[in-house]
Amino acid sequence: MSSRTAPPRALLPLVALFCVGYLAPYLMPTVVGRLTTGLALSGSQAGAVGSALLLASACAGFLLASRVDRIGRARLARRGLLLIAGGFAMAAATHHVALVVAGCVAGGFGSGTATAVAAVGIAGQREPHRVTVLGLLATSAVAGALYLVLPALGGGHALPLAAIGATALLVLPLTRWLSAAPVTASRSEAAGPLPHRRSGLVLAASMLCWSMAQNALWGVSGRIGLDRVGLSEAALGVVFAVALGGGLLGVTAAGALGPRLGRALPVGLGTALIAGCVAVSSSAHDATAFAAGEILWNTFYPVVLSYAIGLAASLDGRGRWAVYAGSASSLGVACGPLTGAVLGAGLGFPAMGSVLAGVLLAAAVPLTAVALGSATGGPGRVAIAVRRRRSAAAVAARSELGRAA
Repeated sequence: MSSRTAPPRALLPLVALFCVGYLAPYLMPTVVGRLTTGLALSGSQAGAVGSALLLASACAGFLLASRVDRIGRARLARRGLLLIAGGFAMAAATHHVALVVAGCVAGGFGSGTATAVAAVGIAGQREPHRVTVLGLLATSAVAGALYLVLPALGGGHALPLAAIGATALLVLPLTRWLSAAPVTASRSEAAGPLPHRRSGLVLAASMLCWSMAQNALWGVSGRIGLDRVGLSEAALGVVFAVALGGGLLGVTAAGALGPRLGRALPVGLGTALIAGCVAVSSSAHDATAFAAGEILWNTFYPVVLSYAIGLAASLDGRGRWAVYAGSASSLGVACGPLTGAVLGAGLGFPAMGSVLAGVLLAAAVPLTAVALGSATGGPGRVAIAVRRRRSAAAVAARSELGRAA
């Protein structure tokens, strides 16, 4: 069955895998905050645990990018989900720091595995951007609900980790439908080199910086809200839930617009707006400014992310660049909590926000350039098109000479 005519049932496991793979990064503020309070870790130590979790996720993506179809999507997805469930269950069940770290790393590797399977499957769809939008909608909805529910269930580090593991178990039965998901390449294409290497490498490097800057703030947003602004954990949970609700609206708008705006405008302008929100949120002294920065930021973030993932998927129909760019983004996410903790402790939160906003503005330039290149077909595609036109003209000329003779 062609990847361009996949039945709707084949999309459900892809969206669910995307959701469970991205859930840990979305819950990182509460995970880091509860590791700090529940295990008596310092902010830097808790950030390092969060970074280890996300680094494992990135490593899984890099290792599996070209092996998903070779191993089998359903088999690999099941292994990843079981690793998420088992790893986070172990981390939730103990207060021994070494075991918590080991469980988080195992769960993070499982998250990266699930994301890799989802990325390869999404890249083979007719409209990868719209499927990505569905995945982001599901992730924002689940994470927003958890931000509202978890504070009411009690403190400690166990609850958010157990919630991620439980979500993986709920998704596990859906993997039986992955057998209907089509293989996205023939044998000859599978053996071929990566297309658009320059654009793909620039995109991956830019996504690393883009994600690192935002997740440096996301990883310490809980500390800003609790310590600097003076919110309670329940009030902070409401702010994060509303912020993720804003993300739902943003992603819905992105899905409705689709490719009408191209990719360059949403990626470039969206990143510039995010930079402004990062500066506002990190320098906030009161709840109003903090909430406004967080809500606007989380409204724009998934919009830009959806277009960036769609851009990566457009560079390779097999989904390899989608996985590599997603893994580079996960690597940036992994560096985020520790970067935010170190910058926040060394410079203070307002100065940290200014530095991160500058990094975002710098990353916006190559991201926009790659998006513009994909819109015009890129230099390689233009050259191929020119050669094809010349060949067609030569054939037509020979045909006319033959008629004249």
